[in-house]
Amino acid sequence: MLKRIATAVVLIPIVLALILRAPVPVVVHGGGKAITRALESAGLKAEFVQGHRVTNAATAEVVDRVLSREINSEIVKAIEEIGGKSRGFAGSDIFHCRKFCPLDENGKPLDLGFVGEVHDVDVEPLRESIRRRVTPVISPTARGEDGKIYNCNADIAAAKTAIALKARRLVFMSDVPGLLRDPENPETLMTHLRLMEVPELRRSGVIGEGMIPKVDSAMAAIESGVEKVQFVDGRIPHSVLLEIFTDAGVGTEVVLE
Repeated sequence: MLKRIATAVVLIPIVLALILRAPVPVVVHGGGKAITRALESAGLKAEFVQGHRVTNAATAEVVDRVLSREINSEIVKAIEEIGGKSRGFAGSDIFHCRKFCPLDENGKPLDLGFVGEVHDVDVEPLRESIRRRVTPVISPTARGEDGKIYNCNADIAAAKTAIALKARRLVFMSDVPGLLRDPENPETLMTHLRLMEVPELRRSGVIGEGMIPKVDSAMAAIESGVEKVQFVDGRIPHSVLLEIFTDAGVGTEVVLE
């Protein structure tokens, strides 16, 4: 399963870069399902509040191991097996974060433990890899202000990376077709989304809890100079190529206007 995910998410853009000498992609990966399985194997319960994983010290250790040492290494290996060059980075060596405390229904902050929100990116190691045409692969962990490792949202980490590197394009790949007007009906896929449409779609519930981090990250990226953001379905073969190089695409593109 992990190998298949790594292939779907990473290999096609890497091959494109190798063949066309296109800009080297930078990969920020997730791993939520793998973390949940690892927690179950360790006898730890996965707990979520407002869609965020509650992360105590024991959970943080599992999160760091799964993301930064297991999944990250698998993706790097998958790239190198097809002749590419890649370097893995633990997010805690690249990202800096603040402790993330969402508000409850009464406006009081919730303590989720070691959950952070990336606010700064050390881009020099990434730029050095890009100059050498080596694909950086980064896990979504970060170093907190207290020096400890925090679990972070991969969508936000990816957007912060794109902004810091002044990227032209940001692609979010997951297991959903894109933004749907009706989450139960893939035929309602929105292929084009302008930022001005987001507030109304949020009020109407079209942008639900699962898509909020992606849409918010997309908005932040575009407002900071990224030209286009795309949501694509990694289950579709060559979905990145289809979205970028065909007129219709296969997912949702988000643009300023």
